[in-house]
Amino acid sequence: MFEVRNDEPKYAFLNPKNISEKSRYGQSIELTEPGSALRNQSLKINNDASIGYNPNRYKQHGFYFNADNCIGCHACESACSEKNEVPIHLAYRSVGFVEGGTYPDYQRINISMACNHCEDPVCLKGCPTRAYTKFAEYGAVLQDPDICFGCGYCTWVCPYNAPQLDPVKGEVSKCNMCVDRLEVNLKPACVAACLGNALDFGVIETIPEGRVQAKAEIPGFPTTDITHPNIRFQQTRTTHREMTRTDAMPLKYHKDDREGKFKPVVDPKQGSEKHWNLRQLLTSHESAHVIFTLSTQATVGAFMMLTLSGWFGIDALAPLQNVSIKLPLTVLMVLISTFGLFKLNMHLGKPHRFYRGFNNLRLSPVSREIAGVSLFYSGLLGYAALSWFDNGLLQFFAQASALVAVLSGAAGLFYMYKLYRIPARPFWNHWQTGSSFAGSMLSLGSLMVAVAGLFALPESAAALPVLFAAMAAGLALEGAGLAVHARDMQALGNEGAASHYRQVTLYGKPYLLRNVLLGLNMLLAGGLVMTGAAGAAGIVSVTVLTLTMLTASALGRSLFFVLVIPTTMPGAFFWKNSGFVDHARATGLADKPQHGVVYERHHAFDLKALIRTIRESSLRDMFAHVKWIFGK
Repeated sequence: MFEVRNDEPKYAFLNPKNISEKSRYGQSIELTEPGSALRNQSLKINNDASIGYNPNRYKQHGFYFNADNCIGCHACESACSEKNEVPIHLAYRSVGFVEGGTYPDYQRINISMACNHCEDPVCLKGCPTRAYTKFAEYGAVLQDPDICFGCGYCTWVCPYNAPQLDPVKGEVSKCNMCVDRLEVNLKPACVAACLGNALDFGVIETIPEGRVQAKAEIPGFPTTDITHPNIRFQQTRTTHREMTRTDAMPLKYHKDDREGKFKPVVDPKQGSEKHWNLRQLLTSHESAHVIFTLSTQATVGAFMMLTLSGWFGIDALAPLQNVSIKLPLTVLMVLISTFGLFKLNMHLGKPHRFYRGFNNLRLSPVSREIAGVSLFYSGLLGYAALSWFDNGLLQFFAQASALVAVLSGAAGLFYMYKLYRIPARPFWNHWQTGSSFAGSMLSLGSLMVAVAGLFALPESAAALPVLFAAMAAGLALEGAGLAVHARDMQALGNEGAASHYRQVTLYGKPYLLRNVLLGLNMLLAGGLVMTGAAGAAGIVSVTVLTLTMLTASALGRSLFFVLVIPTTMPGAFFWKNSGFVDHARATGLADKPQHGVVYERHHAFDLKALIRTIRESSLRDMFAHVKWIFGK
């Protein structure tokens, strides 16, 4: 158990009083009934089988933050990092701020933020490896880094940026509520270290002595509707109607007088000029997801056209059953699908632990997507291996494999869509994500079949107009969704609108190019429906169409990942401040570990960066790097 010092100050001990029965969200604060099997179990902290003596062990606890008192000293950050031995490039707790007004009427509100141990933790539901558990003890949401395989999905769904993905170790970790200190009736380390008495802790809905408020929101704090976070605020000072952020996010907070709340709105701090930023766009951290989603959607679409046309006897697509088309198409599908899965797996922090992705089929859309796509790939391989034999039994297994691939491919794409419907990322949380994925499946799948069909001209000539029509339909579906999405994002006024603002400014030229190519592709595909691909002109048209469609798809899907702005706390002084991170990497400040910024090493082995980091790291960090190498 945690050792309590003889000279522990009184303010470091928990002092609960006036405990409510229900939280403001209607949930019981008592997390278990007396006599429940969940009670009187050890948390086995540091392998100690003892049970803590905290009298409120089974009540929901949470943080209390008094913004009036916070002076922005970052002592809470330091105490948390020291107590939990957090690596220099991560921070479980961060102090950010918003500011408003001008001299002499300038105002700054500091916000100290860590995991809020929510009543409805979306990280727990989303994690495919089941690395998260919400305990009856204190209502703590704890995460086991040893189970995590580093997909980072929890960092997407959390509205508060609490889970921290370590690019060196390839795993996520986060605030653990200092449950070892709670067991002996001590407050968390960050609370005990607070100089201004701004941070407190206890049973949720308990207002500490000398405080008068327990609000759920303050300016800059993300919406509480998604997870029902267990943190309460006091902020009594009159604020300006508009509070701004000091990081790179084009967001500010405007007071809505009808609701009495500050709501995020667009802050056009980057001007209105359009830029390219192609390098940042095409080499983002999520490039593996770009490749995986596009390749999977294309392969599933092509395979469905191949198999369904044979099952239902679609005369217009009957040429697809000819071996001269079927063979190159099958080889192409296997190669592209294999490459997409490889890129996705190597994107994991711990690729050798990929099998853990199936652990949370009951709750996680990621697990369901992985299961669906994996079954599709297995069915595709089975069909590719067996469909060429005349043996009746082998043909039966080939068609069974095809059926598995069709059903699981559809399920995999559905959950691929579901996993991006994330309330904490409004730019994604729109039906257009589904129309874009369906459009890509139809257009890229048709393109793949058409390209394979070109190897079998003139036998495939009858099928090509139908394929070009399906291609045009997929492009039209995607284009219509994008138009509605742009309109809806502008109307939102929140992080979705800020994402759209970046879309038309920071990435304005690639966005415009994608739109032009999308329109051109629809015209080309429509023209080929009428003329076919006969002659040299047809071959040239298909070649141009292939290049422009691949370019538009790569740009569009890259924009999808790069543009999204999550609901999150305002950037801190160094930690989590995207503007400072970009600046540090561009100027070399990331070479200094005290700044807490590391170069991305999540994708591939970087010897130069490794040598530089080891040279400036502690012995503990060196062991972490060595472990990371062997993990890779």
